[in-house]
Amino acid sequence: MLDFVDFVAKFPPVKMPVTLGEDTHHTFSTENGPLSDALIEKFIGPLEKEPIDEYTEYVPCFAIDCDEKYIALVWWKAELLLYQYVLAIFNEKGEFIDQKMIAFTLVDGHSVKRAVCTIDEELSIHIAEGTSIDDVFEPGSSLTRLMEILPNGVIVVG
Repeated sequence: MLDFVDFVAKFPPVKMPVTLGEDTHHTFSTENGPLSDALIEKFIGPLEKEPIDEYTEYVPCFAIDCDEKYIALVWWKAELLLYQYVLAIFNEKGEFIDQKMIAFTLVDGHSVKRAVCTIDEELSIHIAEGTSIDDVFEPGSSLTRLMEILPNGVIVVG
């Protein structure tokens, strides 16, 4: 019987700040043990909008090491032409509170849209996005966003 503590144990606690970019998941996939299909099915599956197919991959990245009353986990999810870092917040009993995609790479024909993020010590998430077309960066596509994890575990877009 798998419990929430078994799931959380796959995510080593990390002090902030942390930056997540296009290739950061390689480090996590070599340093962290994989998530079993049973853990994915029990704890990530219910959070997904679509059923998980056999081609989707998940890599546990880290737990945010903080003094809050919630557990904040980040994993990398790879689907066909979409690679994303997901921040999910749970209470101490393992009940889901909130989740957001905080960084990604989306391939669409000749264009590639990317977002990288930094989570700082105050648990603010600074996101920078942009698009390349045929490997040429489009400066007009640049934008920045800010998200914040509130003390109750809700992620707000600022």
